[in-house]
Amino acid sequence: MLGWFQPAKLGDHENFVMLMFSVLYTINIAISNVSLNLVSVAFHQVVRAMTPVFTVLIAVTVLQKTFSRITYWSLLPVVVGVGFATFGEYDFTLIGFLLTVLGTLLAAVKTVATNTILVGKLKLHPLDLLMRMSPLAFVQCIFYAYCTGELERVREFSQVSMTSGLMMGLIFNGILAFGLNVVSFTANKKTSALTMTVAGNVKQVLSIVLAVVIFHIHINVTNAFGILLTLIGGGWYG
Repeated sequence: MLGWFQPAKLGDHENFVMLMFSVLYTINIAISNVSLNLVSVAFHQVVRAMTPVFTVLIAVTVLQKTFSRITYWSLLPVVVGVGFATFGEYDFTLIGFLLTVLGTLLAAVKTVATNTILVGKLKLHPLDLLMRMSPLAFVQCIFYAYCTGELERVREFSQVSMTSGLMMGLIFNGILAFGLNVVSFTANKKTSALTMTVAGNVKQVLSIVLAVVIFHIHINVTNAFGILLTLIGGGWYG
């Protein structure tokens, strides 16, 4: 891997930025997973569809960026379309709602921070960023799992229910996750934070389409309209 890129030489300040960035990634994943236990999947997806809106707000207020009027208009079908595509039983608690909104905000911050690190002053290679962040995020996740008792549950599960097939599935899932991060970081470096969040919304509706094809899940006219609306919005934004 080191033959594909030259690791950047970072000082204490830059290494501290990497540490804070890994904490942001860990917290974002933790908040998202916890909120999923407190709200329905449909509600979770609708709130997460607001990520492009939060991204625009951060870019405009913090980074002093500007966007054309047509860009703002193209975000409307991308956001609203996910709502129609995932229309279903909306069930949530107050704390679940707050955590889901917080997770959406953190997702926007994470995407903006990733783009800033990749194309800003540091200009890190995507693999360089992944190499530095992964060990830190791993330690943080293990610590979090220990504090919540999840490590003990994993130990008990591995002794009773772990099979070779499940183990291979977990390894394959890990390989996919690695590939996803490489592609995501590379795309973020070559495009923008807002483009990544718009692509994330398009990904949600494409996941529904794949579920229909693979698992023969039935969708209604409202869901189909939402899928079409989001895809049109994504193309319009592009």
